[in-house]
Amino acid sequence: MPDDIITSRLVLRLMSKAVVTSCIAGDFAEAERLLGATIPDDLLESSSSLRYNLRQMEKDPLYLPWSARAVILPEEQKMIGLIRFHSSPDPEELHAYARGAVEMGYRIFPAYQRNHYASEAVSALIDWAHHTHGIRYFVASISPANTPSLNLIHRFGFRRVGEAMDETDGIEYIFYLIIWLFEI
Repeated sequence: MPDDIITSRLVLRLMSKAVVTSCIAGDFAEAERLLGATIPDDLLESSSSLRYNLRQMEKDPLYLPWSARAVILPEEQKMIGLIRFHSSPDPEELHAYARGAVEMGYRIFPAYQRNHYASEAVSALIDWAHHTHGIRYFVASISPANTPSLNLIHRFGFRRVGEAMDETDGIEYIFYLIIWLFEI
């Protein structure tokens, strides 16, 4: 599909409003038909992020390319996770960290964890945002108890810059990454 981000092992496929709406309604048959991949029940565990994603799509017409992407194993045409930006670039809530920043979130379903799929998806999404849209500032909010995610973002060079109370997830540490540009 034209909006796919393709890596060596994964396809990050944009989830249209119709796909997200079908998932929230529990109509996985329709969502799978529209997405072109099977969707495991694990997705229901992140229904709050899908609802948030849908609200963002309805509120901000520029959000769609930044919204949820299914992390798909192409050889199986199976969704193994979800990755997204929380908004289009430069939302007011990120101005304390940087103008033009985007915040990302991701989840790989339990059966597929520990295979470096999250690293590959995060790398591809950062690369897409930077090279396609010129984004240099990235934010991630992670629970202090989520050691695998904390380790992952440290490998990318994110640095802790604060903490916040998330109404859904509780306390989260806020991390920040700058993509440096060097001119020769």
